[in-house]
Amino acid sequence: MANVEHGGRPGDAFGAAAPGAAKARLGLVRAGLWLIAAVLAVRQVAVVLSTPKGERLTDLETWVGPDGVLHVKGSLYDSTQFTGTPFAGLVLKPLTRSAEQALGWGWTFGTLLLVAALGLVAARALPQPVSRRTALLAAPVAISLLMLSLPVRNTLYLGQTSIIPVLLVLLGCFAVRGERASGVLIGLAAALQPTVLLFAPLLWFTGRRRAAASTGITFAAGTALAWAAMPHDSYTYWVHHLAGVGLGRPADDLANQSLHGALLRLGLEGPLEIGLFLSLGAAVAVLGLRRAVRYARDGQLLLAVAITGCVAVAVSPTTWQHQLLWVLLALVGRVGKKAGDRYVWPVAVILVMTLPAKMMLPNMAALYPLRDNVVLLAALAAATVVPFLSRTSEYYRSPIPTEYARPVPTRWKHVPLLPFLRRVLTRPNLLLELLLIRVGYSAYQQVRLAATGGTNTGGRVTAEEHGEQIHAIEKFLHIDVERWVNHAVVDVPWLQGFFDFYYTSFHFVVPLSVLGVLYVRRPADYRWARAALGFATLFALVGFWLYPLAPPRLMPGLGFIDTVHGVQDFSQPDYGTLTALTNQYAAMPSLHFGWSLWCGLVIAILAPKWWMKALGLLHPLFTVSAIVATANHWVLDAAGGAAVVGAGFALTYLLQGPRPRPLTKPEAAEAADVSIGEPVPAKGRTPS
Repeated sequence: MANVEHGGRPGDAFGAAAPGAAKARLGLVRAGLWLIAAVLAVRQVAVVLSTPKGERLTDLETWVGPDGVLHVKGSLYDSTQFTGTPFAGLVLKPLTRSAEQALGWGWTFGTLLLVAALGLVAARALPQPVSRRTALLAAPVAISLLMLSLPVRNTLYLGQTSIIPVLLVLLGCFAVRGERASGVLIGLAAALQPTVLLFAPLLWFTGRRRAAASTGITFAAGTALAWAAMPHDSYTYWVHHLAGVGLGRPADDLANQSLHGALLRLGLEGPLEIGLFLSLGAAVAVLGLRRAVRYARDGQLLLAVAITGCVAVAVSPTTWQHQLLWVLLALVGRVGKKAGDRYVWPVAVILVMTLPAKMMLPNMAALYPLRDNVVLLAALAAATVVPFLSRTSEYYRSPIPTEYARPVPTRWKHVPLLPFLRRVLTRPNLLLELLLIRVGYSAYQQVRLAATGGTNTGGRVTAEEHGEQIHAIEKFLHIDVERWVNHAVVDVPWLQGFFDFYYTSFHFVVPLSVLGVLYVRRPADYRWARAALGFATLFALVGFWLYPLAPPRLMPGLGFIDTVHGVQDFSQPDYGTLTALTNQYAAMPSLHFGWSLWCGLVIAILAPKWWMKALGLLHPLFTVSAIVATANHWVLDAAGGAAVVGAGFALTYLLQGPRPRPLTKPEAAEAADVSIGEPVPAKGRTPS
């Protein structure tokens, strides 16, 4: 919320309403956001507690299992998979003993309370000044993001304690009074997670030297106490396993998002890997802590804490997935001079921390090193290279706006949440667009597959029944031309080759090309067209979910010839060359035709020449011919595709109003010289 507060026009989010009405809407929005946070919390509890006992809270079983911490009489590390520090075992064991019978429930609800407290503290720690709107909305947004994040979900599912050190650090930096008390809390966090000791230099170099000394003393005292009480365990942890390396999973596991884990995954080992890890870790620590000190002195202490936490993620020998919350805190930093760039960093952080890496990067071997270390790369970027703006920068509160069209009022301003769909007239950031397109397409693939129960052939019986229904309806309407067209095309080899090529080649190329041209030449129209395409695809996903349908080529006994994939073996549970990639029964509506129709309409509406418009309309004509000729869709599938595209354009118009009119050159020049309601200095204020 702090990062995007000034990303657009002030006041637009709630319209030009009276102060009383705006206050009421703000209250409704706040209530809605708190409701979302509550629903997410309930969902997380339901997911954990509905999982069979042997599959949930598996790390917590190291505490309460037959050989768990509560029952073990020897070493914590010899008889269990316990991976915490000896101090953690010493301190937390008495706490768990009193609640052993209800430990699963108590641990789950206790973790939820810790998450809520973490969100509240983080919201209060936003860099000043913040608007009243941000102050009211930041807490539920922060808690919701935490609930959605992979570290919190892993913590709840596994039964981990990794939220406690993060909360202790935030309480020490922002909640308690007195440097000694602050240092004690951070020192306790370091005793639980040793790399938190990196916060001591941050405190020292920002003038809080008593807090830094208290942090070191508390850490040393806690570690010494654990060593005195459990000398064998302490030797095992600090010497034999080098502060936890080798405990639990192997250090080269994908879940270890540290520099050490990344180097091991790259094939390095032995003295070379250790030397490189120590050298890179030292460089990251020095550079990251210098940046953290600079931003702390600038008044952005929460960002400084996040950067220091990201350094800890990188330089720790093992940083498991449930220990990565520091990266999420880094989204509070503001990046970019232009309004269109302001969203890139927070959105990228949220996607990295809430979605599996395979949803953001294609499944290509060349990208595996990037995909396997995406969270580590985000932590390294936050710690060392991302150019966060200083609060003294002229762009910190007022990024450069560049408008490409006249403002058009949005609709439904009386509905509290929908005004956030206000018309945005700037060119969006390209990196952000590519990232969102990739994530959106991954979600589209997942929903298509989930529509048949998570397997490619899981809905075969139902899909074939629906195929019979569609075939019967077409026969009744006398439009069952698929078999005739299919066999007629097969008899003409060059025609079959043309339609096979058209079907397999243009489905993605043409829509992406249209979006690319609009992005470069017509930015305001790009947003309008992209919204319509997104809504149409969303409607199509609902259709795939509710009505799985077998295409003609997968209907045994009807005599269709699959010209693209070859002869199908219906005796096999999986058949067809694409069954390993996507749901073969996502035929109604046809997005092959729907996306081509969207392309044709956009070109027909926006193209300046009549022949361009005609050429654009040929694309859906060729596409509908190809999907029928290759036996990949029924005629009614194309009708369904047309319906969802029409619904996509209609919903876009309903929510955003008419398509904006592009600015003339004099208007564009004037817009480039005017910021958000204020004169803008000539220096540096050029349109993007």
